[in-house]
Amino acid sequence: MSDVMSEVRTEELMIAVIARMLSGLSHVAVGAASPIPGSAALLARELSGGTLRVTLLGRTSNPTFTDGARELFDCAAQGRIDAFFLSGVQIDGQANINLVSIGDPDKPKARFPGSFGSAYLYYIVPRVILFRQEHTARTLVSKVDYVSAPGVSEENLYRPGGPHALVTGRCLFEFIKDKERFLLKSLHPGQTVEDIKRETGFDFDMPEGSGVPNTEPPEPDWLKLIRGPVGEEIREVYPEFATRMFGSS
Repeated sequence: MSDVMSEVRTEELMIAVIARMLSGLSHVAVGAASPIPGSAALLARELSGGTLRVTLLGRTSNPTFTDGARELFDCAAQGRIDAFFLSGVQIDGQANINLVSIGDPDKPKARFPGSFGSAYLYYIVPRVILFRQEHTARTLVSKVDYVSAPGVSEENLYRPGGPHALVTGRCLFEFIKDKERFLLKSLHPGQTVEDIKRETGFDFDMPEGSGVPNTEPPEPDWLKLIRGPVGEEIREVYPEFATRMFGSS
């Protein structure tokens, strides 16, 4: 197992972690700027024997949707998407995400592309998996500067969707809905609880019992899929990511 882990890159570990969370689902959609979740969805499809339907926005060959995001929103509203992925320049301990600006919104230090449909999908897709490879107190903050999409809502508000987990380059957090906070679920190789506490700007819960387990690595055959057919398929939508990870086609 240690020999396998020594050759696994952080991105590949995150792909495997996310793929496990997609087991048993019927339809997974992946939006823009999401090469790691996109690869994870394709890996999960391979592991399912092709029964998992994967929609990658931005692909041109055999696209699931021909009208882009509008069809995605309609499909989600009909309850026909089981999982989606969101990230942000900031994520806080209540799973709020910020895709808009840093600092005072009226006089921001920096501006970003915007929320797009994140808040809408966050409310209606049952399993929203948050991801961010950079895991520092700069990105995982006590409170986001701008709430693009809220992680929690008032009890009297109908909300079938919401956060399921947060996958970073250091660890895996599970979101505990009734507590409205994260639980440290596992540590990636080389990380300690002290590292996570130091690099995380929000408080989180710890598992009961004997400590925090290590993140389960991808199986050797999973790595072959990631570096083979998955890598080639994701190249169409994310060529720079695929070239950096897997080399030229």
